[in-house]
Amino acid sequence: MSEQSLERQRDHLQLQYNEIASLAGGLAHEIRNPLSTIRLNLDLLSEDLVQLAVDPTHRAHRKLERIRLECEHLEEILNSFLEFARAGELHLEEVDLAEFVRKFLEFFKAEAEQAKIELRPHLAGSLPKVRLDPRLFRHVLSNLFKNAMQAMPNGGLIELQLYRKGDTVSLEVVDTGTGIAPGAVEKIFQVFFSTKPGGSGLGLPTVRKIVEAHQGTITCESEVGRGTKFAIHLPVLT
Repeated sequence: MSEQSLERQRDHLQLQYNEIASLAGGLAHEIRNPLSTIRLNLDLLSEDLVQLAVDPTHRAHRKLERIRLECEHLEEILNSFLEFARAGELHLEEVDLAEFVRKFLEFFKAEAEQAKIELRPHLAGSLPKVRLDPRLFRHVLSNLFKNAMQAMPNGGLIELQLYRKGDTVSLEVVDTGTGIAPGAVEKIFQVFFSTKPGGSGLGLPTVRKIVEAHQGTITCESEVGRGTKFAIHLPVLT
């Protein structure tokens, strides 16, 4: 395929992404308004129960708290949906990926220490630059590290490998967590599929969409009881 054809294809995809993002924004607005009204009225009902001196252990309090939690869950799903819909809106910059990863690890270090997780980076030097949307790619790393932490509730190790492979710069995120069942590994990038109770099923599909919008690829290998490896391959800047 010629460079001109690729450019037309990218423009067409960008137009589709923009349309989806616009639709998602309108949908989010329409949902958030009644959701805010529901949460406001929940607060007012809670105040009414307090004024009526209703016992805090009464089931009415428990029901209101349950509804409040479900509203919060709905808002989390809504935010995840917006991230997924807008994942193709790129604002690209020339980035030294090794330096980008170092800064992310500095930010993540305190949270990792609190969770008794060791970070072990192996970042090759003198790598060619890549074109990234820093905000979106930070979302990719945050999601992968969040998943790794959830797979290691008692602590563990996250190892990072950054190196050049042909015309790509490759980043591997490897954890020593509980792993993913073989049947689930094949589905984790599918929209609305989740191995976690209450999960939106949009986290990893959003990660894949962001990576692919950067003309990259992402794969996953996992073994139950031994851990999981995500490998991202991004084209080098030419």
